[in-house]
Amino acid sequence: MILEPTSGLLTNLYWITLLAVIVSSASGVLKAGFKQFDLFGVIMIAIATGLGGGSLRDVLLDRNVFWIYDQSFFIASIVSAVVIFFVARLAKISPKYFLVADAAGLATFGIAGTLVALIVGAPALVASFMGVMTGTLGGVFRDVLCNEQPVVFSSPLYATVSWLGSLVFIGLLYYEVDLTTAAIVAGAGIFTARLLAIQFNISLPKFRIKS
Repeated sequence: MILEPTSGLLTNLYWITLLAVIVSSASGVLKAGFKQFDLFGVIMIAIATGLGGGSLRDVLLDRNVFWIYDQSFFIASIVSAVVIFFVARLAKISPKYFLVADAAGLATFGIAGTLVALIVGAPALVASFMGVMTGTLGGVFRDVLCNEQPVVFSSPLYATVSWLGSLVFIGLLYYEVDLTTAAIVAGAGIFTARLLAIQFNISLPKFRIKS
């Protein structure tokens, strides 16, 4: 499946990606805040979280890295970091908001990453995995920089719901569902499934060696 990069499609991609950068950067700030990092450290974590996954995706797809090509994404990441940093100094923020922001970033970046891959002509299965990569690797960079085990490797249904949501998104496009509708349905599905998995501790079987 190849999507023609029309002006309407590129506009949708821009806004989905911008939203993804903002919420993912916010999740990075909240995680860094629990570590008592200073403002510069918080901004660095936010940038790694908000831009990291998409950067690797673009390198693998041999396209211009999105935030270098258009600095509005870089600016949005920094602004998101600074705003959350100072809001957290004025109001108490529960750790649960980190999970909400992280789930929102997973959903929006999952859709954006899949859409980018389809535009450049990647096969459907590869495109769906690019969605997973875009949605999860920023979180991996965030957690490694915060000296914690990456959430994606141990938390309830993280990459799994992203991959399924990306496949649903592609399936809806294949059946000619409107792009905006397909993105909302699939993105909402990823977001809701992730929060339900956390709430009810639903996860895949973990690897264990029989003793």
